[in-house]
Amino acid sequence: MNLNAQLALWVFLLPTLAAIILGVVYPLRRSGKPAAYLSIFGVGLSTIFSIWNLILIKSTPVSVSIKYHWLPASSGALAYVGLWLDSISAVMLAVVSGVALAVQVYSLGYMSQESKPSLGRYYTYHSLFAASMLGLVLANNLLEVYLFWELVGVCSYLLIGFWYHKPEAARAAVKAFWVTRFGDMGLILGIILLWGQTGTFDYQEIFSLVKTSQIPLGFLSLVSVLMLLGAFGKSAQFPFHIWLPDAMEGPTPVSALIHAATMVAAGVYLVIRLFPLFESVPLALGVLTYVGSFTALLAASLATRQADIKRVLAYSTVSQLGFMMAALGVTAQVASYFHLFNHAFFKALLFLAAGSVIHSVGSNNLSEMGNLSKKMRITSAVFIAGGLALAGIWPFSGFFSKDEILVAVGRSGQVLPLLFLLLTTFLTAFYIFRAVFLVFYGPKKTEADPHESPRVMTSPMLILAALSLVTGWFSGDFEHLLYPGLEVETYPSALPWISLGLAIIGILTAWLFYQKQKRAPALLTRSLSPLSQAIDRKYWLDDLYGLMYSKILLGFSSLIGWIDRYLVDGVVNLSAWLTGQSGSKLRIAQTGKAQDYLIGVTVGLLVLIILGLGLR
Repeated sequence: MNLNAQLALWVFLLPTLAAIILGVVYPLRRSGKPAAYLSIFGVGLSTIFSIWNLILIKSTPVSVSIKYHWLPASSGALAYVGLWLDSISAVMLAVVSGVALAVQVYSLGYMSQESKPSLGRYYTYHSLFAASMLGLVLANNLLEVYLFWELVGVCSYLLIGFWYHKPEAARAAVKAFWVTRFGDMGLILGIILLWGQTGTFDYQEIFSLVKTSQIPLGFLSLVSVLMLLGAFGKSAQFPFHIWLPDAMEGPTPVSALIHAATMVAAGVYLVIRLFPLFESVPLALGVLTYVGSFTALLAASLATRQADIKRVLAYSTVSQLGFMMAALGVTAQVASYFHLFNHAFFKALLFLAAGSVIHSVGSNNLSEMGNLSKKMRITSAVFIAGGLALAGIWPFSGFFSKDEILVAVGRSGQVLPLLFLLLTTFLTAFYIFRAVFLVFYGPKKTEADPHESPRVMTSPMLILAALSLVTGWFSGDFEHLLYPGLEVETYPSALPWISLGLAIIGILTAWLFYQKQKRAPALLTRSLSPLSQAIDRKYWLDDLYGLMYSKILLGFSSLIGWIDRYLVDGVVNLSAWLTGQSGSKLRIAQTGKAQDYLIGVTVGLLVLIILGLGLR
């Protein structure tokens, strides 16, 4: 095993060992800060090793696949367990471990009021969450990736519902679990069908079969669409997007981790990792393009009227994931991955800055914030930096990766997805700077005395703000890292500047309405009123799902329950009743007298003799 593989293995093992120790050693888990320090130590070393590994791969590209036999069968191992380290997985290892470290350090301040047992439980879940995502990134076969995929889902359930005594948090955790499980049904069906056709779970063996056209296109199309359901569920793409805003009931650092580097990033990463499979299926590419672009616009419109600062950022995540999916649909996987890379840092920054505000004000509601820039200078500065990156303003990172996506979609000739994404660009700048003006520059609306967060919270935010400023400049290095030796063709396009112009217009519009307090013309207000009502009701999608659940799903379950109680159980109970009645009738033959039994045996023997003679 070479040095790169050893480093990658330790990147995964360190958070895993921390989670195991905290899970097994009960006194340590209930100790509070010692448990936190162990978790931070594990993910901190993991971050150092992942960066070291990335530097080595950048200088000398490698692709290492290591397999160990698992699930033995008569014809050989049914499955393998192992890792696949290349530039794609190496980048994601650094993103996951780095963001997890920032979030865990920040949590020392944000969660300081938690009891010792609660804090230990929190960091145990965090270590397990990071380990699960790192295992998913390194997996080299579909069976292994599915195991870590479900473990990521379980950890998100535990962390979203961390404050389980709150009914809203408990409901949000269950909602996230079941909505994503529905998508995961498609993923597991796709995996099983693909294994049945190919006899292997191994990525590279499947890619080889796809490349040589040994898998029928129709079958491959079915498998691809089924597996996309799993990716759409995890990455909250339409129609599975409804779980993500409710997931804001968890602690804010949890939201940062879920939205930046783990749960929702898993869906996009899976498509990137399996892209040799998806790119050979035109149907899958079309689904990615249109679902992604539509989701981007839908979520951006919903973000424009949210009253909760975390829900604004939640819908923003859904929208940006839509950009990434749309890019994959036009085979711009490098642009998609680059946006995933940049988005991890500026979205983690935005959530942590929002948490800093919530920690100071004691509320998530935008209507209870205002004029915080003077009292929270660091938080306001880093939130604006994250907002500029999200809006795609030069020279922040979002400008470079988002516009690569727009150019790729424009070059594909697909007009409707391009229009969706351009309109989303305007709305993104509008809603994030609506939040900026309401929180930091609007009139003060609360009696609370806000204060800047402690250094343990501001330091991770400053580091993430610096990354949000500089990572976009490494676009060329990113492309050459993923595809060494590839000569990337550049195409002159006005789309980056159109996008920048739309973003600036969006910021100015937010400034006019929420800073200068200008009222929209009456005609415009009346014409947009139906749309505003639809947005406030989330386009009635949650109502539709609630109706489907209460009327269709529960109705179907009631029918199944009736069949189980009265038909299945009825047959069983009838059989039992008949047996009991028969036993009661036959019981009278049991007198307990030997002479009665002797007479019975004699009569029976005579009957058998007579029957035997008669038959002869």
